[in-house]
Amino acid sequence: MFISIIFFHVSEYILALVFHGKSNVSFKSLLISKHYALAMICSLIEYLIEIYFFPGLKEYWWISNFGLAMVVLGEIIRKLAIVTAGQAFTHLIKVYHEENHQLVTNGIYRFVRHPGYCGFFIWSVGTQIMLCNPVSTVAFTVVVWKFFSGRIPYEEFFLKQFFGSDYEDYMRKVPSGIPLVR
Repeated sequence: MFISIIFFHVSEYILALVFHGKSNVSFKSLLISKHYALAMICSLIEYLIEIYFFPGLKEYWWISNFGLAMVVLGEIIRKLAIVTAGQAFTHLIKVYHEENHQLVTNGIYRFVRHPGYCGFFIWSVGTQIMLCNPVSTVAFTVVVWKFFSGRIPYEEFFLKQFFGSDYEDYMRKVPSGIPLVR
């Protein structure tokens, strides 16, 4: 688990450096917030409590391996999104259209409208399945889904303004990548 968390955040930071340059990258590019750190600490506490009181719960290796597969899949989807979009991929929602801002619909974006969000959703839930943490699996699923179900419409409001009917056509053809979020 710790290796997957370290890899996720360090690779996000390195890719931000590659595509946006050192002057445009800060600690925030590691994507570690107080809420995120609290969620990971809670999941670790759940793991330690359950391994002490219910060690049998942590012996389902097929569940843990399924979670690991989700972590790897989520990582691949997210990194494909970053590499495909290049400079167009940012950690902050753009509210003003810039000259070099283009609508990306190729690569992974042909299949998923928000592959970065999709990848993170799969990755984050996968970390908890990998630990066989039932409470955190449900909590991460609900919290991350709720976050993206609010963020996607907000972001798409601006994308419709920037790209007009091209984006609206794209929206109709390609799913968001987050379950139950159109």
